[in-house]
Amino acid sequence: MTVSVLIPTTLRGFTNNRSELELEGETVGQVIQALSDEYPETKKALFDDEGNLRSFVNVFLNDENIRDLNGNDTAIRAGDEVILIPAIAGGSCEHESERKGLLDSEIERVKAVSLTNDEIKRYSRHLLLKEIGVKGQKKIKAAKVLIVGMGGLGTPLAQYLAAVGVGQLGLIDADVVDETNLQRQVIHGTRDVGRPKVASAKDSIKKINPLVKVETYNVRLTAENALDIIKEYDVIADATDNYQTRYLVNDACVLLGKPDVFGAMFQFEGQASVYFAKEGPCYRCMYPSPPPPGLVPSCSMGGVVGVLPGIIGTIQANEVIKLIVGGGSPLIGRLLNFDAWKMRFRELKIRKNPNCPVCGQNPTITQLENYDYEDFCGLKQQEKEDVVEGIEAVELKRRLDAGEKITIVDVREPHERAITKFLDAIVIPIGQLARRQNELDINAPTVFVCKEGKRSILAVKTLREAGYKGELYNLKDGINSWAKNVDKTMPQY
Repeated sequence: MTVSVLIPTTLRGFTNNRSELELEGETVGQVIQALSDEYPETKKALFDDEGNLRSFVNVFLNDENIRDLNGNDTAIRAGDEVILIPAIAGGSCEHESERKGLLDSEIERVKAVSLTNDEIKRYSRHLLLKEIGVKGQKKIKAAKVLIVGMGGLGTPLAQYLAAVGVGQLGLIDADVVDETNLQRQVIHGTRDVGRPKVASAKDSIKKINPLVKVETYNVRLTAENALDIIKEYDVIADATDNYQTRYLVNDACVLLGKPDVFGAMFQFEGQASVYFAKEGPCYRCMYPSPPPPGLVPSCSMGGVVGVLPGIIGTIQANEVIKLIVGGGSPLIGRLLNFDAWKMRFRELKIRKNPNCPVCGQNPTITQLENYDYEDFCGLKQQEKEDVVEGIEAVELKRRLDAGEKITIVDVREPHERAITKFLDAIVIPIGQLARRQNELDINAPTVFVCKEGKRSILAVKTLREAGYKGELYNLKDGINSWAKNVDKTMPQY
């Protein structure tokens, strides 16, 4: 039986950049095995050492997760599609007319809100919608929404939620505006480079709608402060860019009974959903554990088309509005997957996992303070490896100037090397390192370089696992560090 297998962007590096394959098999398991046979490098990404499918990878047959069917033994038919959905970052919905807004239980709070003549004019296009009207707009004005992350996704969330009149917006982010943000984070301007993102975003929001109250938190969300911050808000919008914060936001929302309006993106692909444990699955139901560090690149490593966060972020904003007002069909129990390059939307069903450690029948995560999210996401081990294997740019320059024989290997993609070359580096893709290790001088140190010094760590590990005995390093913080600290004529990207 021949079926189509759809490969997401994050895994196309293992399939020669092919996005769709025709493979044979009678069951989903046979098809996945055929994939790993044809493209052996996918095995490490998809399967653990025991040969089990990794928990951060979901496999769908058409729009059903095979976990909810017969697993790998799920039978397939001609014309079916097998879809791989890895992490980038339940229940059925009520009928539209029956769904209540989150503030329906806060009657006194909503009653205390009134609309001035100026507000009636400002929000008149909402008031003309029977699904929103005066009653819904008052709920919006009474609502409090926390946006976690003021980057690509946080930008459209903050702009549109401010424009529609959400009464209070909370903004949390510890970063400052960087030039590389300006390609997509349009809430910030060139003059904001170096400013805290929350401060820049607050200024922009006030220009859009001075009636909105803005609370800023120029801190990282942690297990110590998450509950205290999140409990003050009605809806939480996850606009983060790392797995430890995604799991932290999810767990805090489950424990506090808050909806988590989720968005994620990479290159040309985006995802959106609403994880609300009161009515459906949570993020851990979909992804019980994150991918190993470095396996799924971040936007800073892999890139992202500038308009994609606007598309996904406005979808998130739409979900926030529906949750506040009531009615409609929120993305609870559904994952919306979007491919901007092919302009294709796909909706996938998600069901609650009864064994989920935070929202399942017998939860084991009942508090946050004692849970180590960085260790759960493998970051502490990665930090140890970074220290052992890294070499600073300045130190590499010193050793080269001293005449030491050092082999430099560039593991970046061809389109990245077109941005800037690096010395006289040998170019070897990570997937070819094991079979091309004889091109290296085992008697001389080898330094691997990439953009940020993360893929180069994976390169070192790959060669060590292949049995290479020579001295190996990764250039710490990558070529950008070299451009910043050694050769300032080189561009940073």
